[in-house]
Amino acid sequence: NPFPELCCSPFASVLSASLLPKATSRKKQVIKVYSEDDTSRALEVPSDITARDVCQLLILKNHYIDDHSWTLFEQLTHTGLGRAIEDHELVMEVQSNWVMEEENKLYFRKNYAKYEFFKNPLSFFPDHMISFPSETNAAVSHTGILQMFLSSSTYPEIHGYLHAKEQGKKSWKKLYFLLRRSGLYFSTKGTSKEPRHLQFFCEFSNSDMYMSLTGKKISGAPTNYGFCFKPNKSGGTRDLKQLCADDEQSRTCWMTAIRLLKYGMQLYQNYMQPYQGRSGCSPLNITSMKSISENSLVAMDFSGDRSRIIENPTEALSVAVEEGLAWRRRGCLRLNSHGSPIALSNMAIHRSQSWFHHKISREEAQRLILQHGLVDGVFLVRDSQSNPKTFVLSLSHGLKIKHFQIVPLEDDGKLFYTLDDGHTRFTDLIQLVEFYQLNKGVLPCKLKHYCARIAL
Repeated sequence: NPFPELCCSPFASVLSASLLPKATSRKKQVIKVYSEDDTSRALEVPSDITARDVCQLLILKNHYIDDHSWTLFEQLTHTGLGRAIEDHELVMEVQSNWVMEEENKLYFRKNYAKYEFFKNPLSFFPDHMISFPSETNAAVSHTGILQMFLSSSTYPEIHGYLHAKEQGKKSWKKLYFLLRRSGLYFSTKGTSKEPRHLQFFCEFSNSDMYMSLTGKKISGAPTNYGFCFKPNKSGGTRDLKQLCADDEQSRTCWMTAIRLLKYGMQLYQNYMQPYQGRSGCSPLNITSMKSISENSLVAMDFSGDRSRIIENPTEALSVAVEEGLAWRRRGCLRLNSHGSPIALSNMAIHRSQSWFHHKISREEAQRLILQHGLVDGVFLVRDSQSNPKTFVLSLSHGLKIKHFQIVPLEDDGKLFYTLDDGHTRFTDLIQLVEFYQLNKGVLPCKLKHYCARIAL
């Protein structure tokens, strides 16, 4: 003790441990996060960091735009399973359930469907799969469905057929399942809901729900719409409770209902967190807000000695199109080795766009869109494998992925691209995508969100 006189000093109590600043107990650990193109980034983070905080950190480090759709994904390589980690989950707890010898990964990507059921619950819960309590006589409204899911007293019953893998066997059996607040059950006698015919299948407090990423390959499932429940402390496939739906809508309904059952109001708080503190944002009715200045914009003509307001809408539209074409021509110029500008070919201009994926298969395109969320308008453009001269627009609509062929047409020595047999023509793919982002045209919906291979 270099200051022994303080030990007997009347002021010794001033230095008591309770008055000294407490040392922080937050330990830091290193995690590795991957992107779509398999580039990775190591981050030193506190042990109590949540998935949302990791996403915010990567958004800041990479200068991305935060549109509240960035998500951390867990991929179990050995079993071919994956899931979106909930925003409130602790990342270190997720990693603590990994088996050391397995090369599991964390991915950072967008998931547009993360909270889509809060905005449009009716499309997530089809009438033939959902039953309401007997006291609910009237038709349930948009917000009524969510209030029932989030209520602690009532819970809608989800029911339907699922294929279940028998424990310890390779065979699958089709059974009638029911989801209730107490857990997931199946009927031993057809579609009977009598308690004596119901057998308990799984509860969710000590297990996580995963989606099958490999379809039929590993599990031998009868369809490609598989999902399963994995106990938190289990690493083997023998403890997995595997299920398989007949279509994507059915799988989405089951998985969404189970998420709501497991996390309840926590999911709603996660969804509302980015909007809290904003005026005019009411629960379950979030609408995008426009700046006042957007409504006061007018078209101007600066070609003459004096600027003037273009009042004729037809003239304003033609000027805008001409300006766009002029901007595109300027943007397509680059310098050659001698410093002279040369024009990029219309055939290659699309390769620099984030929505274009060069040579990927139909299955790979479907996997990418599925990972980004089956929300109406999620899309990508790719090379056609069946016809090398054409392209394909892959688009999500109605919980299904549809593919539209983009055909090149030659007219009067000029090359055009079309989706509708030449009725609407575009000089390049960029012009085509921009048009269908504003107009539905022959497509079932407008193009809204593109799938991009980001790099960390």
